[in-house]
Amino acid sequence: MKRATLLGALAVGMVFGVAVWGWAQTDARPTAVDNEMKAMDTNGDGKISAEEHAAGVSRMFTTMDANTDGKVTASEMTAAHDRVTGTKPAKGEMTAAEKIKTIDTNGDGILTADEHAAGARTMFDRMDTDKDGFLSKAELAAGHAMKMRK
Repeated sequence: MKRATLLGALAVGMVFGVAVWGWAQTDARPTAVDNEMKAMDTNGDGKISAEEHAAGVSRMFTTMDANTDGKVTASEMTAAHDRVTGTKPAKGEMTAAEKIKTIDTNGDGILTADEHAAGARTMFDRMDTDKDGFLSKAELAAGHAMKMRK
């Protein structure tokens, strides 16, 4: 009797475990990288060219520039995060002020469109590790991991 109960419990546990594993595998919510690939890969070839990246970055800047003054503050960047990335900020992700500081060439704590574009070009060049002029999803993911770490 005890053996049958134990075997039954193990069978239920295995079924439950497989069901949970299967659910976890199908619950693949889009990541910021997925959303960025979809938004920037306008010709659908599975990679992002420098031109597609520049156009996507320009759209991001416009989205963040809430008051349309041609500048993005940390508060504007924070407020636009979900709209730009399609996701909530990740735990441990750089703050908007920290992100701005990395590409703010005049050190005023505010990004102009030119500073944003120049920073994005530099980032594109760094992410394009195979130097083929395109970003694969893997290169984009590695770049995100690099630029978001504090």
